[in-house]
Amino acid sequence: MIRALYTSQTGMQAQQLQLDVTANNLANVNTSAFKKSRVQFEDLIYQTMRAAGAETVGGNQVPTGIQVGLGTRTTAVQKIFTQGDYTQTGNDLDMAIEGKGFFQIVRDGVEYYTRSGAFTKDSEGYIVNQNGDRLQPEFAVPQGTVILQVDSAGMLSAMDTAQQVLGSVQLTLHTFVNPGGLKSTGANNYLPTEASGDPVESNPGTDAAGTLAQGYLEMSNVSVTEEMVNLIITQRAFDANSKGISTADQILEVTNNLVR
Repeated sequence: MIRALYTSQTGMQAQQLQLDVTANNLANVNTSAFKKSRVQFEDLIYQTMRAAGAETVGGNQVPTGIQVGLGTRTTAVQKIFTQGDYTQTGNDLDMAIEGKGFFQIVRDGVEYYTRSGAFTKDSEGYIVNQNGDRLQPEFAVPQGTVILQVDSAGMLSAMDTAQQVLGSVQLTLHTFVNPGGLKSTGANNYLPTEASGDPVESNPGTDAAGTLAQGYLEMSNVSVTEEMVNLIITQRAFDANSKGISTADQILEVTNNLVR
């Protein structure tokens, strides 16, 4: 009975974390290029009361043993980097990645990586995100630019009214062996870790980095319907574990009353 109390407690803690992750997914359903997270669990150690295959007094072999599990724990909260839907914005500096690549930006001298292609210009004409972090490689849009054109291969060209090229830059994308190992830092940004591997820079359209779509933004890959179903499952699982604690408590109460 005491074992059941602690086992059910681990289940309630696990479902609380599941609820937190699901809530964060739903909160970011309209966040550009947001990638949903998934909680993964594993069972804890088992108390072995009788080992399978043990020899009985009569010399026979026990076909199955007796093991009692001690609950569950979280092993990972994994980012799922499936492609989100696209929305057309008409903004020349909005770019969606059709593939596995990431943009590189620099903030305070640190290189970050992002899937969000919502860019604009700062006061000096440099292409930046909404936090003022410059897109790499850096490019300042020349004075007199009327048309900004980005082809699928990442060539950004700034042209005047006569469609003469005033300046251009080759945009690049970065890929990772294990994007699920990236560290989320907020603001749609990621940092590489030992688990993700080092970034590999390449031009759009090469090395499976993907291509660029100008005037589009990638939306969140969160499915509201799926997350609502997860909420129901999480609630029921939490209720079931709390019922386990309640039942164990009632049995303990009966046991205590035996001595009266």
